[in-house]
Amino acid sequence: MFCVAPPELETKMNITKGGLVLFSANSNSSCMELSKKIAEDVNTTVMELLIMVYACKTSCAKSIIGVIPYFPYSKQCKMRKRGSIVSKLLASMMCKAGLTHLITMDLHQKEIQGFFNIPVDNLRASPFLLQYIQEEIPDYRNAVIVAKSPASAKRAQSFAERLRLGIAVIHGEAQDAESDLVDGRHSPPMVRNVAAIHPSLEIPMLIPKEKPPITVVGDVGGRIAIIVDDIIDDVDSFLAAAETLKERGAYKIFVMATHGLLSSDAPRLIEESAIDEVVVTNTIPHEIQKLQCPKIKTVDISMILSEAIRRIHNGESMSYLFRNIGLDD
Repeated sequence: MFCVAPPELETKMNITKGGLVLFSANSNSSCMELSKKIAEDVNTTVMELLIMVYACKTSCAKSIIGVIPYFPYSKQCKMRKRGSIVSKLLASMMCKAGLTHLITMDLHQKEIQGFFNIPVDNLRASPFLLQYIQEEIPDYRNAVIVAKSPASAKRAQSFAERLRLGIAVIHGEAQDAESDLVDGRHSPPMVRNVAAIHPSLEIPMLIPKEKPPITVVGDVGGRIAIIVDDIIDDVDSFLAAAETLKERGAYKIFVMATHGLLSSDAPRLIEESAIDEVVVTNTIPHEIQKLQCPKIKTVDISMILSEAIRRIHNGESMSYLFRNIGLDD
């Protein structure tokens, strides 16, 4: 089993910290577990994973289970123009290397599971975030769940229905998760003057989209605004959403997300922004970012990962971990 896990999970699974550790989970040598903390260079980590998985495969391991809380390149899961679908490539490489099962958390798009020809358990962090809202936000009954773009509306609706709260959607903001600039595939630049295939043939061009004026659908005046999303990487869209909510009368702004990449100057920008608190899980280590910005809080999700590992190792059902999860969650 190849486990790319947070430090807390290493303690629960009796894995020594630092480096790769290979040990037998019990007297049965057919199940082996590998653990390594995520390195800063994701490409190096992925390559190490593939090598170790292949080493287990060539050593006749009965099962090789990958535990990857944050699946890398998950934003590149759709084909745009003539670009590549990197998530599909990564899934094919993992399956070819020898993975027999994958445990991950909150994939950017649930359809990524279809890229694998092995079982994939896409766990959810929302129960931990919902518990944080109920226990750590005293006046959460006066809150409203906010989607910073229409693309996040389903997630916001799921949170709102479970907390019995209202929902608001910000329309007009740039949808970072779906843009070419964010995932690095805006290359080469578009050529505006393109000659027709034949002088007598003109192919109609699709009218380009124009970002409408920023509007907030829903009432946030005098209430706590809780912005929910799956990934916080580039925080510009979150900062713009926070400013918009402040202008509409929200007196406190929280940001909730599963994966806190918080790259580049994100901690400094959050510290200087109107956001009161950013809550992320520990699927990705972010201790340095927390030192730079006290507003960043962490929710521990190692319990559900360790329980998933235990159930798979003992051959128990995984359905218990997916209770009350609908198609839109």
